[in-house]
Amino acid sequence: MLWKGRRQSRNIEDRRGMGGMRFPGGLGGGLGGGYRRGGMRGGGLGLGGIIILFIIAWALGINPLALLSGDFGSGSYIEQQTAGGGTFSSPQEEDLKQFVAVVLADTEDTWHHLLPEIGAQYREPKLVLFSGGAQSGCGFAQSAVGPFYCPADEKVYLDLTFFDELSRRFGAPGDFAQAYVIAHEVGHHVQTVLGIEEQVSRARAGMSQSESNALSVRVELQADCFAGVWANRAHQERGLIERGDIEEALTAASAVGDDTLQKRSSGRVVPDSFTHGSAAQRVRWFETGYRSGNITDCDTFRAKTL
Repeated sequence: MLWKGRRQSRNIEDRRGMGGMRFPGGLGGGLGGGYRRGGMRGGGLGLGGIIILFIIAWALGINPLALLSGDFGSGSYIEQQTAGGGTFSSPQEEDLKQFVAVVLADTEDTWHHLLPEIGAQYREPKLVLFSGGAQSGCGFAQSAVGPFYCPADEKVYLDLTFFDELSRRFGAPGDFAQAYVIAHEVGHHVQTVLGIEEQVSRARAGMSQSESNALSVRVELQADCFAGVWANRAHQERGLIERGDIEEALTAASAVGDDTLQKRSSGRVVPDSFTHGSAAQRVRWFETGYRSGNITDCDTFRAKTL
């Protein structure tokens, strides 16, 4: 994917490291999720300790006076530093962050252009980068749930370590496989903007579990189709796509099909329990969106065959 040097979205909310950071080696109260309030103050350090503290603070980009005064006790200063720019990220993580920001920006360009064609205006979602777990408008979620979209706060949540899992565990490597994941979650936001998510929520009232599952499948397949529509526009209008990129996306779509996941976990497939669609269905609907580039071709709710 030809993403280097392109516009990056400003709608990235970086929460990585919140509750997971610790000072190295023997400086008293840790700064992780269970850190002690006011656990380290300048008054208890000798001159050598203060010098070491200043060196560490400088290296991490933290105001050393805040550490000496204990103002970090509530965690607010540290969290702002992390949320503002991923201060503690490795170069590899920062590269991934930039990639995510470029993909998000390109989805913004696509949907700002397309939605007015059907009488709607696009409002941009935030994308939250987190590590370990995150509080969302839909409740607290751990990284194990994978990337998700919360309609209550209109934010996409992503732990960058999922991309490594996508490659190693699910056998779907490549940057466009990662872009597909982001575009799928943004597809759910498009559903919210269009009022589809609200209609689906109302329709679920009184449904049996199997009926609700079947409706969820149609929701997810439409998000796959919307991801394909984005890929079409990214290719046709902005030339982002290289040879092999679409194959990467299709591999990822197949890898997260319900039947694929069920076979991997239990060795058997239970179609009535599907909530996202089979591998073949997910591939088909992404391809549908990619081939046409039209939102109207993504009406999975009226489709007789998925």
